[in-house]
Amino acid sequence: MSVAPDHEQPLARDAPALVADPELVKACVHCGFCLPSCPTYGPLWQEEMDSPRGRIYLMANLIQGRTQLDDPSVVEHFDRCLGCTACVTACPSGVHYGRLIEQTRAYVEKHHRRRPSERILRAGIFAVFPHRRRLRVALALRRLPAPGPFAPLAQIAPPWTEPDWPPEHLAGDGPRVAVVAGCVQSVVFGGVNAATARVLQAEGFDVHVPRRQGCCGALHSHAGRLEEGVARARALGRELRSYDYIVTNAAGCGSHLKDHGIANVVDVSELLAEPRAERHPLPLRVAFQDSCHLKHAQGITAQPRALLDAIPELTRLDPAEQEICCGSGGIYNIVNPRAAAELGDRKADHVLTTAPDAYASGNPGCLIQVTAALRRAGRPLPAFHPIELVDASIRGLSAQQVLSKARR
Repeated sequence: MSVAPDHEQPLARDAPALVADPELVKACVHCGFCLPSCPTYGPLWQEEMDSPRGRIYLMANLIQGRTQLDDPSVVEHFDRCLGCTACVTACPSGVHYGRLIEQTRAYVEKHHRRRPSERILRAGIFAVFPHRRRLRVALALRRLPAPGPFAPLAQIAPPWTEPDWPPEHLAGDGPRVAVVAGCVQSVVFGGVNAATARVLQAEGFDVHVPRRQGCCGALHSHAGRLEEGVARARALGRELRSYDYIVTNAAGCGSHLKDHGIANVVDVSELLAEPRAERHPLPLRVAFQDSCHLKHAQGITAQPRALLDAIPELTRLDPAEQEICCGSGGIYNIVNPRAAAELGDRKADHVLTTAPDAYASGNPGCLIQVTAALRRAGRPLPAFHPIELVDASIRGLSAQQVLSKARR
């Protein structure tokens, strides 16, 4: 279950000098199979340059000198990409678009001078989000008016915080695992980390949640700070390398760590294929949404569904357009708030169409994005990570107990 560091390290190192790897660009045969799966092409703008194929054309033109970054529309088309990698799932030629857009964004950040408001916003995001204490302070102030470029933060900020840290060690006789607590996850979804630790112990693992663990760098890489993102991933890998598995419950973190060669990284759902602990009935209708960084980036779709399906009396619902991103995409819902809100509202409509009791997804960004859209629609739903429902089932909680304390 380990991931070998095959190509990512040299690509990450060389990317800023080359725009993007020319060999990866050449792999695209421009067939167009990616177009229906792309949220910025289909649901949003229907423009060729806002599709994966169109952006690869732009990358090739930059490499060959036919296009320059001083054309503001070029940078805009790259900025409009969510990085959801739905196109990778759809591509019959195996084009590594996720690596291409990551490399290209690193080149853009090094060679393009953004407007002052954009620079201020991006600097503010990375001065706060990777730092748990600062993030807690920022969320405590979320009801205050947000100035200018920071207004989108106030619009999506969840009305709850869950900064509780699970016990650092829950003893078990199985493999030693370390839970990646995350930055946003540990402050906004501390309950997910606590549930993850309890379920893993109940399933026989020897569980550790070290307090001294840094940010994985996923947000950095997504936003063009590739060198820092890779450095943070490697640092976290070194911190946790003594464990049999490094367990993530945030799809974006897991995808980033795996992509950059950190060994023995697994999503929590991958470890729970054969349940040992007894599940008790939990009669709920749950709309489950695939996270893009589980479904497309990691190829994980069956495992989280199996977690929910193993809970007696729980009915799993699959909303329409599972392949289309909800609009979260790293920092996308902050730097492209209008487009993100349109996609979030579309996803919320599909969720509500299933008439669920609750909503579930395996990534904090999705949970924040879709709950915000549900609140805008005036129909907030209890929102869970699938592991929280497994935890409730193992503990024998009633549906009423689960729903009464849920975030929404």
